[in-house]
Amino acid sequence: MTIGSQGRILVTGALGQIGSELIPALRARYGEDRVVAADIRMPPAGAGKGDSLFEHLDCTQLRQIQDVVRRYRIETIYHLAGLLSAVAEERPQVAWNVNMGGLYRMLEVARQHRCALFFPSSIGAFGPTTPRDGTPQDTIQRPTTIYGITKLTGELLCDYYFRRFGVDTRGLRLPGIISYLTPPGGGTTDYAVEIFYQAIRYRHYTCFLRGDTRLDMMYMPDTIRAMMALMEADPAGLTHRNAFNVTAMSFTPSELAAEIRKHIPDFAIDYEVDPVRQSIADSWPQSLDDSAARTEWNWAPNYDMARMTSDMLDKIRAKLQSTSTV
Repeated sequence: MTIGSQGRILVTGALGQIGSELIPALRARYGEDRVVAADIRMPPAGAGKGDSLFEHLDCTQLRQIQDVVRRYRIETIYHLAGLLSAVAEERPQVAWNVNMGGLYRMLEVARQHRCALFFPSSIGAFGPTTPRDGTPQDTIQRPTTIYGITKLTGELLCDYYFRRFGVDTRGLRLPGIISYLTPPGGGTTDYAVEIFYQAIRYRHYTCFLRGDTRLDMMYMPDTIRAMMALMEADPAGLTHRNAFNVTAMSFTPSELAAEIRKHIPDFAIDYEVDPVRQSIADSWPQSLDDSAARTEWNWAPNYDMARMTSDMLDKIRAKLQSTSTV
């Protein structure tokens, strides 16, 4: 069975950066009534009414998860709820409870109700002792942040539930995600979204990372396509499951600024380094080897830095213009 072709799909963390764009894509592919959005927050007034399914859900509460999965007869879960890197480092106890407690409960419900489950890992699952250039699919992982620790533990726990209980768990090690629709929520790579808004509005941006900080990135359309493609892939072809390296581009803040200047010649960037986020970035890979994803389920990105930059600027200009006329 192609995952998602029957039954309903649950997306937790639905109001976050990824969930906000994954849900419309899933509904377009599988049908409006087949995708249930869930978040601990409530949607803005007037949003999600009439043709959308939304549930208020705390992923640390087992009974709430069980109730939603039973009522909607969920067969596939995209579990996106969690604290991001910078926020998690400020609140490590909460990060463990939400990121790990939530995942454990989701896996238990998936085991009980025979659901497939997608778990988003991250380049944060690696650490400073990991090879930073061309980081292999299988390599040493010793993260030094609570965010990275929860992601690595999540990978191992998902593998365990697959081997021990037969739960169809799958995941990606996502790089920094760039999108225009929903603001990022406290990650180390947030600059790569903020810079576009500031460039359009003020022709200037102050970056919280050093100009030479190289990190892997991916444009949101590629991210959504990768997640859906992995969950639709024939399980017989998957040697790895939790989680595949995926990437689309690797650049520094100064390189991104130079690309933006091709469109906005008077754009200027300066730097006020945030020690916490800089230390996190310095512990992450500079480029990933995603050959396993390319081989096992034919992954390939559509966007490089130039195409992403052009599209981001066009979309944000249109978004700001429409907002100003409301």
